[in-house]
Amino acid sequence: MFDFDDRVDKKIQRRREVVFIVLSGFFLGTLAILNILGISRQIDLTFYISGMKIPFVVFVGVLPYPITFLCTDFISEIYGKKRANTVVWVGLMLNIWVIFIMWLGGSLPPHPELVDGGLPAIDDPARIFFQIRKWTVSSVTASMIAYLTAQFVDVHLFHAIRRITKGKMLWLRNNGSTLTSQMVDSVAVVSITYLTAHRAITIHPGETVLHTLLILILSNYVFKMVSALLDTIPFYIGVRFLTKYLQIDPDKEFRLTHQTEKYS
Repeated sequence: MFDFDDRVDKKIQRRREVVFIVLSGFFLGTLAILNILGISRQIDLTFYISGMKIPFVVFVGVLPYPITFLCTDFISEIYGKKRANTVVWVGLMLNIWVIFIMWLGGSLPPHPELVDGGLPAIDDPARIFFQIRKWTVSSVTASMIAYLTAQFVDVHLFHAIRRITKGKMLWLRNNGSTLTSQMVDSVAVVSITYLTAHRAITIHPGETVLHTLLILILSNYVFKMVSALLDTIPFYIGVRFLTKYLQIDPDKEFRLTHQTEKYS
């Protein structure tokens, strides 16, 4: 009986680590993709309602971004605040690694002549790399600041709401933390990108900088907000399935952690 129970414990423990690695992998992989693609293209999804123009413009890098918050919410709910914060810090190191590789790739020979805004000539095959390198460094600088701020807001607010509601109202901590942190992220990343990435944000004739930035901020936030609301059901289903599959009781773990923090 002891040997059987021991094998079961190891099997469950392995499940828990595998799921953590998968969630962390999706989080970090998505982070790398959105930082490299980042601001390389603005997607214009402007539409009309009853003849009224509704501008909707987002960077291509924002498309996979909501999955990062879903992953940290899963990790926060199932594995706790410390692991969620650890993944956030690893994400920061990944951002630094991306910048290093971009810097290294541009520093190694051959060294093309830089003529147009610090870029090789248009007919030089290396121009594509140097353009992406330039935008990536600016994008990562913006996203690192916005990312750290937003992700820590997400994790801390998630657990603050959980503590206030005494572990209940999963939908509130999922949406409340994500919607707040994504507003922080949208404002920060668009503003910093404009200040650091030359020509990455297109200012059309007749439009002011403030108007363009507001459209980008609101478009990015609306996209993230809708994505966050849509992921509520998958989050509920995922938490219910994973807690059973991994044999974890988040409410019990929360109560134990809360008591430890209270009396420590």
